[in-house]
This record gives sequence, structure tokens and C-alpha cells, in this order.
Amino acid sequence: MALGPRLDLRQTQSLVMTPQLRQAIQLLQYSNVEANQFIEDELLKNPLLAHADNGAMPDQPAVFDRQERAPVSPEGTDSAAFVNSDMLPSAAEAPLDMDVSNTYDAGSIADGAISFGNGRGGHEDDGWSVIDTLSDRKPNLREHLEQQARLAFAAPVERAIAGALIAALDGAGRLAEPPETIAANLNLPLEQIEQVRACMLRFDPTGIFACDLRECLEVQLAEKNRLDPAMAALLANLDLLARRDMRSLLEICGVDLEDLAGMIAEIKRLDPKPAAQYEIEPLRPLIPDVLMRALPPKPDAEKPNLEINWLLEINPETMPRLLIRRGFHARITTSASRETRAFLSEQMQSASWLVKALESRAQTILRVSAEIVRRQDGFFRHGISHLRPLTLRDIAAEVELHESTVSRVTSNKSIATPRGIFELKFFFTTALSGANGETHSAEAVRHRVQTLIGAEKPATILSDDAVAQILQKEGIAIARRTVAKYREALRIPGSAQRKREKLPAA
Repeated sequence: MALGPRLDLRQTQSLVMTPQLRQAIQLLQYSNVEANQFIEDELLKNPLLAHADNGAMPDQPAVFDRQERAPVSPEGTDSAAFVNSDMLPSAAEAPLDMDVSNTYDAGSIADGAISFGNGRGGHEDDGWSVIDTLSDRKPNLREHLEQQARLAFAAPVERAIAGALIAALDGAGRLAEPPETIAANLNLPLEQIEQVRACMLRFDPTGIFACDLRECLEVQLAEKNRLDPAMAALLANLDLLARRDMRSLLEICGVDLEDLAGMIAEIKRLDPKPAAQYEIEPLRPLIPDVLMRALPPKPDAEKPNLEINWLLEINPETMPRLLIRRGFHARITTSASRETRAFLSEQMQSASWLVKALESRAQTILRVSAEIVRRQDGFFRHGISHLRPLTLRDIAAEVELHESTVSRVTSNKSIATPRGIFELKFFFTTALSGANGETHSAEAVRHRVQTLIGAEKPATILSDDAVAQILQKEGIAIARRTVAKYREALRIPGSAQRKREKLPAA
């Protein structure tokens, strides 16, 4: 056996992670906000890309016909031309700025531009409009309290104490540090700190600057002249109220059941976190990636239309349309230097890959969404009780994609349906075995557990074993510990706690 160097030729296949492929994978798993930000960054870096502001391109929605069991186009053509990526035109046949369904229209720049004018397109009153809008801004909590402190205290020492108390507030409106610590930091007697704090307890919102929850509620009740001895005794035993130990509270407060129920209802109307209303940020609307609506019944149907057909389309507001500025590229290239031509060639290739990646992204989202709608048609027609078990493997096998691709498509994506806006991940649930070989969605079973507990009467509180027996009679093979796990996930207390909670209602 001879040892020595030699040359061999081998032919292998491997997947090369090119920058373009990495870009396409990133776009696929981006949410609509992240994808918009990515495109805006590319528009700033690439001079050959531009928004398609002029002209409305026709959309290409996907229609899910339950009778055909496949997405079809509105004109009745074969659905493969829409959902099968193999039928899409190749790169050599189709221009890069062709009209495709994955191009998005977020409106023209003029429509989305920020304007400080009066809305009539003029610029003469821009400055005055800005000044007028300043008065509409709601002051934050610190500004609101400092304004009240300036009106309530005249002495510089009292204003300094008020500033220290404002700085010590937490998000709920209570002091994060005890008054003793604040007095030590300011080198002032505790009585002087408490005197200023007693005045600030009546600031708006009432109950702020309290040391604990009990004091916060006491101040609000005293403001309403409802702090009687029975209410004070109830506030002194909030731990018993949290455990719904009504019998002990009846003895401590010295009232009957009806009065105790009224006192508890009055406490529930108070604000345990007075500062929370100033800290909450406005909710951002969830913009769905896919729009879904029901189609009208066919007029030539021989029998009443009992089946519902669904129309799916990409939301045009989730991503702007992009065009490649080929004319600009041709004009610059003719008289450009070698370095400029190399730069433009690189930017043209980058723009081409971005447009193709957007096409592939929209087509894949529609294909996966259409299959999810087909599998969960019972949910859209009847509700969550008809939600079927579904896994990524089921969708991947049907649309001929890898499970990882389906996972990326459904991550951070949502769909607007007649039953509300749902994340695509919502429709993937585990299966629970049932009678006769049937399977039940875990989400549907969880909803059934919530329904059973919500319908129970105070005299017949259902234990976890009783709920499990009811579900087993309905054909769902479920154990008591599974019912307990679902109940805890729904934040429903145990049977003993629920019995104590419903005692006043009984």
C-alpha cells in the first residue's frame, strides 16, 4: 500500500448560503413592521429602488372554494397558476418590476407625509398649527403633580420635600422608598415629611403617595366619606379578602352577608394604582398581513348555499410597492465611469433580488394561509369549539414546503377574519385523543373547560375530577391533571377558592 499525495475529482451537491438567500429567509420571517423598516433602509441605500406611487396595480387574491377544496382565482382558472411556485415565470421571462400580487401599496408619499399645516396644502399657518397642537398634549404624571405642589406649598422646604416624594413614586403611584429613608436623605424630621405627604395624599389622582395598598384605598374612601369602622376593619384584613375567607370577614367586620358584599363591591370600584393612567402608552393597532372575507353565494346554485367560500388576499397596507428605476439606470450608465458602472450593476442585482424575494414572500404567505383556512374552516364558521388539531408538518406536506419554512411564514404574521384578527400560530394546536379514534384540539378543550366552570352554580362547584368526567362522557380522553393544567393556564382558581368567591352571590 503506497502512501503519497494524489489528485481526485469529486462532484457533490451542497446548499450555499448566499447573501441573497439569507435576505429572502429574513424577509420571510419578518413581521410587517420589520419588513417595512427593512425596505425603507434598502430604499435609502439603493438609488435604483423607488416606491410605485403612480397607478394602481390589480391585486391577485386567493379564493378558497370549499367545494373545490383548493384556492382558485376569481376568474375560475386553475389554482396552480396562483399557488404553485413552479408555475411562476422564471427570472429570464419576467421583468423584475412586473405586476405581482406581493407588491404592496401604502399610498403615495404625499398621502403619508407628515404635515403641520391646516390640511389644505398651505404653508402659511404651519407654525401656528404646531403651537395649537401643544395645548392638546396631556401632561405626564410628574408635570401634573409638580403643578399641584407649586399651588399647595409656598415654603421652599416643603417644595423640596414634595419634589423628593414625587421622585420616589413607582409606576403604581405608591412610594418606592419608606418615608424614613426620604427623611434621612433630606436630613429632616420624619414628622415634617409626613405632614407634607398627608397633604399630597389628596392630590389628583386621589390615593397617590400612599405607602401600601391599604392606605391608598383608605384615602379614596375617606374622600368619598365612606371610611366607617366596618370598612376600616375590612381594609385591615385585605389578605383575608384575597383568599375570599368571607366567614372570617363577617366576624371581624360585624356585618351581615349583604353589607359585606356591598363593601367589597365598593372597594372594587376604587383605583388601586392611581398613577397607572398616566403611564399607559397608547395601544398600537395590529395590522394584519392577510385579509379574509366571505364570498357572496353563487346565484346559479340549485340549492341554498350552505357552504361558505373564503377570499384571501395580501393586505396592501403591510408593505409598499417597489419598482426598479431602469430608465435612471440607463441614463447614468452611458456616461458613468467604470467605478460608477460597477456600483450601479451591484445595486441593480440587489434590487432585482429584493423584488424577487418580496414576490416569493407574498406567494408563500398566501399559500400557507389558504391551507390553514381550508383546515380550520369549521372554526371560521362555528367558533373555537370546532378548532381542529393542526401541526406545521400537516401544512408543510400539503403546500410542499419544509417545516422550517412554514414556521417562518407563520411567525409574527396575522390574518383578519370575520371572527377577528388572529396570529397564524393560533391555529396550530396539539391533539387530544377521543372516542372512536377522533382527535380534539387542545385549544377547543381548554375553551370547553372554561365554559363548564363559567356555567357552574354556587351550590354545585365543579372539581377538576368532575370536569374531567364530563369531558370523558363527551368523548374526550382527558385526565384530571390535564384539566388542572388548563384551568391554571386560564387563571381560574380551584374549586375551594371559587366556592368562597361565589358565597356572597349565593
